[in-house]
This record gives sequence, C-alpha cells and structure tokens, in this order.
Amino acid sequence: MSPLKIITRDTATGPVLEILGDLDYVHAGRLRDLLPTLTLRPGQRLVLDLAGMDFCDSSGITALIAAHAHAQAAHADIALAAVPANTLRVLRIVGLDQIFPLHPDSETAARSTRPSR
Repeated sequence: MSPLKIITRDTATGPVLEILGDLDYVHAGRLRDLLPTLTLRPGQRLVLDLAGMDFCDSSGITALIAAHAHAQAAHADIALAAVPANTLRVLRIVGLDQIFPLHPDSETAARSTRPSR
C-alpha cells in the first residue's frame, strides 16, 4: 500500500493535480476533500495527472467521478493524463473513457482544446 500524495499546481488553463500512490478506499477521501478548495473558473480545465498513481479501486474511481462533477459545477472541463494501463482498462470497461478526455501527459492535457460533445 502506497500512501496517497496529491501535488497541486496552477497552469494558465487551470489546476493540475498529480496523484501519487494509491487512490483507494483508505485514501480517496483526500481527493474528494481537496476538490472544493480548488479555484476553478468557467472555461478552465482541471487535469488529473495519474502517472504516479500505483493503484485505484472503486473508491478511487468514485473520487474521479466526483472531480468530474466538481468541474462541471464550475462550468469547467476535466481531463485525465497518463492513466496507468490497469486503471485505463477499468475506465474502458465501465465506459468512463467516454466521459473523461484521456491524454498521454499533463502538458498535453492542459494544452488541448476542449472536446466537442
């Protein structure tokens, strides 16, 4: 079990959260608790960089969905970057790859234009 660490940085397009360690039942609440403290303006993009995430269970997936809801409530966008293969598989199985724009890294996610839906 890897303790969760979340590194927040601001970019011109919005906040980037680097998720390091396990996003699981024990730790997912930390991400959910952090979301309301983020400054997210309409038109910005919240990027969750998952390159350093070691493990994600259903509680972690729920926290990702909470981040999506937070972005929508702020009239902002959200994107996932560097999703580990095992988590990507789960996202695809449950159809969340259709909800979250996926990018190879946080720089690409922050730069990309808003997807049309």
